[in-house]
Amino acid sequence: MGYGLSALLTILIDVALVVHCLRTGRNSLWIFVIVFLGPLGWLIYGIVELLPGLLGGSGARRAVRGMRRTLDPGQELRRYAAEAQRTGDVASRQHYAEELIRHGRAPEAAEVYRQALTGLYESDPDLMLGLARAQFAMAAYAEARATFEELMKRNPGFQSPDGHLLYARTLEAEGDTPRALQEFASVSRYYAGAEAPLRYAQLLRASGDVARARGVLKDLLDNARSAPRYYRRMQRQWLVMAEHELSTLS
Repeated sequence: MGYGLSALLTILIDVALVVHCLRTGRNSLWIFVIVFLGPLGWLIYGIVELLPGLLGGSGARRAVRGMRRTLDPGQELRRYAAEAQRTGDVASRQHYAEELIRHGRAPEAAEVYRQALTGLYESDPDLMLGLARAQFAMAAYAEARATFEELMKRNPGFQSPDGHLLYARTLEAEGDTPRALQEFASVSRYYAGAEAPLRYAQLLRASGDVARARGVLKDLLDNARSAPRYYRRMQRQWLVMAEHELSTLS
């Protein structure tokens, strides 16, 4: 009797989760996880697909999104593609294009941005920055630089530290080292993370200015030691690279 009740309960849970998966448009692979992994599959599906709606903390939501991307890398892309097709509005297109870049499909992202840059949004700075980011990802550096310069011309008051850093990287990739150094120096003065000064130091070294590169790296690492722990944790990748870079200059 107890075995029969347990089997019935298993079937009911399987059916409920499969129905939820199908009705909400989740990846059909979840059906196999739910049915063939049993309680473990239910737990994974619950954590990845059901729990986010019940969580209030942004950190927890980010962790769940990371797990979801690991288990189903294309889910966000499919969702944004469906939203862009259904609504056709600028925000949904922008999200779709950003996800395309993340999936290494920059040419498609560039086309989505071009389609969005029309009418009232023909000089929208966020869309133009997105287009430049897609062009950079395509290694179309001359096009990216032209987009950046058009962005600055049409939106003189627009500010974006990440955009400024990418502009400096675009100039470097084009081989315009003097202008790239100027932009890296400028963005490094206000960029919140460690990436900008690290890239500045690397270009200084490559251009032969070893003394200045060493100074930039020392300042970066000295400031990081007195920074809050969360900053060092978030910037660990760049700080480790900076320490290695400095050790090769000593």
